[in-house]
Amino acid sequence: MNVDQLILFVFVCCLSSRFADAYDPVDPNGNIIINWDFQSIENVYTVMVSVHNHQLYRHIEQPGWRLSWRWAGNEIIWGMTGAEATEQGNCHRIRGATRPHCCEKQPVIVDLPPGTPYNNQVSSCCRGGVLSSLTQNNRTSTAAFQMVVGGFRRATYHDGDRGPALPSRFGVGVPGYSCSNATKVNATSEGEKPELPAGDGEAVAPVFRCTDHMCPVRVHWHVKISYREYWRVKVTITNYNQVKNYSDWNLVVQHPNLRSLTQLFSFNYQPLIEYGTLNDTGMFWGIQYYNEMMLQDGNVQTEMILKKDKSDFTFSGGWAFPRRVYFDGHECVMPPPDQYPLLPNGGPDSRVSAAQLIASSCLLLPFIFLIM
Repeated sequence: MNVDQLILFVFVCCLSSRFADAYDPVDPNGNIIINWDFQSIENVYTVMVSVHNHQLYRHIEQPGWRLSWRWAGNEIIWGMTGAEATEQGNCHRIRGATRPHCCEKQPVIVDLPPGTPYNNQVSSCCRGGVLSSLTQNNRTSTAAFQMVVGGFRRATYHDGDRGPALPSRFGVGVPGYSCSNATKVNATSEGEKPELPAGDGEAVAPVFRCTDHMCPVRVHWHVKISYREYWRVKVTITNYNQVKNYSDWNLVVQHPNLRSLTQLFSFNYQPLIEYGTLNDTGMFWGIQYYNEMMLQDGNVQTEMILKKDKSDFTFSGGWAFPRRVYFDGHECVMPPPDQYPLLPNGGPDSRVSAAQLIASSCLLLPFIFLIM
């Protein structure tokens, strides 16, 4: 097989432990795709491996991805650029002056840190395994490395082509994700996405300050002021996790009035779901070098102004509050409907203006976030 007959393998990883059926209505097509682009195949082959985070609002944070697989034969990795194997393994069977990079049957590959010398870099490498969500930054949502592999055996694929035997048992090393089998597709194409298995993952328990809600993060939705044609909301996200800073955090909110968002302060914003006139789900995240990291015992906050849609706008029945809230990909625990605050009826208080009621009554209702 020569360079003109290059092939591309596609490996798909999906969310599994957070959603029982691996389906997220806010991000129905979200997954992580691993591509193997073969650049040459002779006695050894050179392959560019890339990890693409195609999730709209979930990102891979430190300690980052740890890509692993099981070789089909007795493959060895002679060299690697842009990443490294965690263990070299037993290479005693290899003769010669040049030592392989890795002889493990099931290697584990990690990204190199920022500041890696240029002669050991490839494009999109060296961010310590961190992947941005697709919405926040599509450039840093991809990682890549190159490796030279020898000792492989050839196999015949289902379409009759021959090439290196496919590895198996892929994993990304992030709790909550499992991988499909390898699929051969045409070069420079991601091809069909195979069906995804339902798998298990384990979340690391946080250490957080003692509060009445005992959660690491609180989202506070405060309806502040009601103008004649607009209303103002203040959102505060507080970090009670005492062992973690949330870098590149994001907040996803579902609210029917987001389609009429007219002004936002201190956060970035991007609609997530737009079907015709439907635009009720959006993603908020921090501004670079300003509030993109939420420190321990710290908070970030914003205010937004939304235009009142007279056809359906109301403050009754909990309409002013979001339907769903996600923080860093985890769905927040919402208060039951009967606990939403109501405007007082009758009595002297009824003469107070709507703006005063909104600002001073019990509309300071927090939404509590739980690690799933």
